[in-house]
Amino acid sequence: MDLFGSTIRTLENSLDYASTKNRVISNNIANVDTPNYKAKDVVFKNILDDAIQSNLEAKKTNDKHLSFHSESNSTYRVITKNNTIYNHNGNNVDIDKQMSDLAKNQIYYNSLVDRMNGKFNSIRTVVRGGN
Repeated sequence: MDLFGSTIRTLENSLDYASTKNRVISNNIANVDTPNYKAKDVVFKNILDDAIQSNLEAKKTNDKHLSFHSESNSTYRVITKNNTIYNHNGNNVDIDKQMSDLAKNQIYYNSLVDRMNGKFNSIRTVVRGGN
């Protein structure tokens, strides 16, 4: 029996994504002056790739062959941006963009927390019998 339904699970996954994004942005900001540091970002996996991986069966002729199925359950991944250079020292962290992304992510995270609190308050109201 799934007591809370899929909403709590979706909110939990979204909070996990927002926390990871916050950690990556903070790491980028901390390394803004580090020579040759490449900025990282959190992106969603390609939906088409996921569909292909879930429907594609591979015949393994050797135990060392890699599986087509992903071991990770998350719907996002951390990537390194290697295709740009903003500073003379090889660093590609754009501090203005990072600060903007941090503010957007904080608003997103706070809205998720508010929504989760609302769900738990609804459940508490039901458990208490409407009081």
